[in-house]
Amino acid sequence: MNFERLTSLARETVATTQARLPAAVRAAATAVPVHLAAEPDEAVVNEGFEPDILGLFTGPAHGDDRGEDNLLPPQIFLYLENLWDFAEGDVGVFREEVRLTYLHELGHYLGWNEDDLTVRGLD
Repeated sequence: MNFERLTSLARETVATTQARLPAAVRAAATAVPVHLAAEPDEAVVNEGFEPDILGLFTGPAHGDDRGEDNLLPPQIFLYLENLWDFAEGDVGVFREEVRLTYLHELGHYLGWNEDDLTVRGLD
């Protein structure tokens, strides 16, 4: 599937997911930008992330100051070709993985650690 179509599917999925969030969470969710990329760039991989990661949250968590260690604004990255590969070419699986990966990264933005994400079924 081409990247343009993957982008369209991912945008639709993220928008639908955001619309279903509770109002308080939705307000925070729509405040953090979501970037759709084919795969992580070299800088991300050089930071120690696997080249096949599905998503990434960067920046300070919601309510935290940017400070000296957090120079970049909060943002979520979804890596669409990796998600498509993970879904093994199944559009339904792709949409579900986009949804889960987005919610996982949104959880990091909301300040949830890996245990919090697991309790919520977002691990």
